[in-house]
Amino acid sequence: MRTADGGARAAAPPRARGADGGSPMGSEPMEMRRRQVCAAQGPAASAPGQHGVGNRGSNARCFCWCCCCSCSCLTVRNQEEQRLRNASYELRTEDLPTCEESPGPTLEEASAWAQSFDALMLTAAGRNAFREFLRTEFSEENMLFWMACEELKKEAHETMIEEKARIIYEDYVSILSPKEVSLDSRVRETINRSMAEPSPHIFDDAQLQIYTLMHRDSYPRFMNSALYKDLLRSLSEKAVEA
Repeated sequence: MRTADGGARAAAPPRARGADGGSPMGSEPMEMRRRQVCAAQGPAASAPGQHGVGNRGSNARCFCWCCCCSCSCLTVRNQEEQRLRNASYELRTEDLPTCEESPGPTLEEASAWAQSFDALMLTAAGRNAFREFLRTEFSEENMLFWMACEELKKEAHETMIEEKARIIYEDYVSILSPKEVSLDSRVRETINRSMAEPSPHIFDDAQLQIYTLMHRDSYPRFMNSALYKDLLRSLSEKAVEA
């Protein structure tokens, strides 16, 4: 065969064929390489699935460990919070009974309540009767707060002082409480500053304000209430029968 310039170009050597005379020998290495590539791509293609499974296993183990650890921590914390809630509930129910234990008032004692508010608040029977009246006016929290402050003054243990002060604050001073009592901003700010290290007398100013409020507002209505008049009538009848 000649080139374009008229020269002769060597003929290409014939392709070598396999022993069976079939496909060229050069295709065998190519076929082997193709198979090797396919074999290499096979595990690689399946790797994402295997990797995902491995990750899930690893993540499952990690998640399980974290979950167990968290559950243990949460369990301990929840148990401690429940213990504190139970202690707070016991303090609330023990220190502020529905009705103070006391014998029923005599006619002379009940009549003396009309003389002064101090005489009414001095006896448990008087406080019980007045508290019952306040309940009908939906202002029982004033008496409950006053009584809680009296109980706090009797406490000497530092831990119990802090716990009782916290309960009183949450129940009657906090603006979030449904039983919040009416206090002016000055007294409220003073209490807020003192809550870091409360003393048995932390609520003295607030207690005086509520005492004065009950004296001026609720006490006159109690004196004219059917509850008080019925009590006097009942005691008078008993005195006559005796």
